[in-house]
Amino acid sequence: MKSGFNRWIARLALGLLVLAGAAWAAEPLVDVKWAIANVGKPGIVFVDFQSAKDYSDGHIPGAVNTNYGKDGWRVERKEDKVPDMLPADLGPLAQMIGTKLGIDNDTHVVLVPQGNTALDVGQATRVYWTFKVLGHDNVSILNGGIASYSEDEKAPMEKGIVKAVPKTFKANVRKEMLVTMDDVKKARGAGNILLVDNRPEDQYVGIAKHPKAPVSGTIAGAKNLPNQWTTVNGGGVFRSKAQLEKLYAYAGVPTTGEQINFCNTGHWASVGWFVSSELVGNKQAKLYDGSMVEYTMLKGEGVEAKVKLN
Repeated sequence: MKSGFNRWIARLALGLLVLAGAAWAAEPLVDVKWAIANVGKPGIVFVDFQSAKDYSDGHIPGAVNTNYGKDGWRVERKEDKVPDMLPADLGPLAQMIGTKLGIDNDTHVVLVPQGNTALDVGQATRVYWTFKVLGHDNVSILNGGIASYSEDEKAPMEKGIVKAVPKTFKANVRKEMLVTMDDVKKARGAGNILLVDNRPEDQYVGIAKHPKAPVSGTIAGAKNLPNQWTTVNGGGVFRSKAQLEKLYAYAGVPTTGEQINFCNTGHWASVGWFVSSELVGNKQAKLYDGSMVEYTMLKGEGVEAKVKLN
């Protein structure tokens, strides 16, 4: 009788631990109200993506600042000059995260984009994806960014520069999240993995292209779901799940099943991946880091322009 009671207590304790863990799991999006309530709390680090001047003029109290283009989040690959790739050696990036941003493996990271356009939101979604690749799940994005936060009269602001207390961040790389050009070729050949082009329609059809992409157009068979659709009026606030599902249906993009999101250099596509994986709930969605710039620079097959101007 006593041993049975002890087993029941053990199972109850385990269940409570599981529930506690679920309750503390980071949500992909947090709102301004949540941010205000959690300013200054231990274990939470707000990471601000404003320019150094704008950050110094006003930011969430305690927030640290990162330079999206210069802090090592994306680098040019040495062997073939493909730009804006996830670093092959993630050691320096992990060190920067720990020493400059004051983040360790127990930190709840809250990414704060400018929040003005879907383009700048892409900085947060790309870094969010990077943290996931590094094995860090305790990460969120402030919906609406600093633009929405600063509009709230109850939101405290701080000026100056915050110098983080250095910590140690260890990367536990999820290689299964990384998509190579060969993976895209195989997906295209097999025809059972959907390719989703998250660029604007003019680039998808071949009217315009990235300056570093030698060829216009998209990968044959890809569906187009522009990243600007996923935020309200192309701004810094994500649309509701119900609205997103309607847009996916219109674009012919299923909300389940294997999917590879791409754009030019993996920036816009990170918005598409974030929406598919984290907001709509398709955990089979992946991000192709190299995207059309890598694919065309290295002469990937099956690039087609739906509109030919020459």
